[in-house]
Amino acid sequence: MSAPGPLLEVAGLRTHFFTRSGVVKAVDDVSFALARGEVLGLVGESGSGKSITGYSIMGLVDPPGRIVAGSIRLSGRELVGLGHEEMRRLRGNRMAMVFQDPMMTLNPVMRIDRQMTETIRAHERVSAAAARARARAALVAVGIPSPDERLASYPHQFSGGMRQRVAIAIALLNRPDVVIADEPTTALDVTIQGQILHEMQKLTRDAGAALIWITHDLSVVAGLADRIAVMYAGRIVEHGRCADVLSQPAHPYTRGLLDSVPSRNPRGARLRQIPGMTPSLAALPEGCAFRERCPRAGPACAQAPAMQESGGRGVRCHDPLAAVAATAGP
Repeated sequence: MSAPGPLLEVAGLRTHFFTRSGVVKAVDDVSFALARGEVLGLVGESGSGKSITGYSIMGLVDPPGRIVAGSIRLSGRELVGLGHEEMRRLRGNRMAMVFQDPMMTLNPVMRIDRQMTETIRAHERVSAAAARARARAALVAVGIPSPDERLASYPHQFSGGMRQRVAIAIALLNRPDVVIADEPTTALDVTIQGQILHEMQKLTRDAGAALIWITHDLSVVAGLADRIAVMYAGRIVEHGRCADVLSQPAHPYTRGLLDSVPSRNPRGARLRQIPGMTPSLAALPEGCAFRERCPRAGPACAQAPAMQESGGRGVRCHDPLAAVAATAGP
């Protein structure tokens, strides 16, 4: 019996923004696959294309941006080119997104119970009582105390951490197959961040959903993700199993991100940084986009490197720090 195919397949995705100053290649040839119950950490600096990748999957890219090439398949169904109404039926039902700012999800002038029950009844024919019971259970699942009282509250009556928990509860209400979390814990304190990371992992695993966790912080996904995809200048430059990438990175950019984590620096030592700035996506340099910041750059880097794949690892580099086959798992 053949193994089931991936739940989500992204292949050759290119999302460009057509502006007066030029074409911004926000996502430029991104590919990955995600199985049911799997967590993928999508990491990189601000402006690397992580969030636009998530928005593209959700069908939330509006003019002047558009998907110009590639494929996005959910359980084998092509999403690129679907109409607005078809995508609306999928969003919040089979796919859901948790944003960095929970107020992108919550309506400030509507009670929480109404927001949650309307989310359920937009996709299912259930009674108001059944919808309310599910909404209450969802609040309990994300660790919100006094759920009946909270259902009758407005968003401004919640703390930032509580609002984010409500947004996560809403995203999971209809038991989606794919959840995309776009840096949802960045503005929260470390204790709340840890709780939400644990709850998201548990809830998605229990439901058998696939989770894409978008972040700029490799340390956040260290205990969360099964696999990591590192993005730079609109492209994935390295991917592989979480333990492999974190213990022996192959791309100099991944090494630089790891070295920038304060906890990895010797006590009292200056914080190591990646020199220079991320290039403008409207005017990317020829060849490897990282070469002007890379300590290993050489003449070959004047040509854009192809992704080298081996044993579940991949690196887009002419002179990688480690051969991908040496660290890849089965």
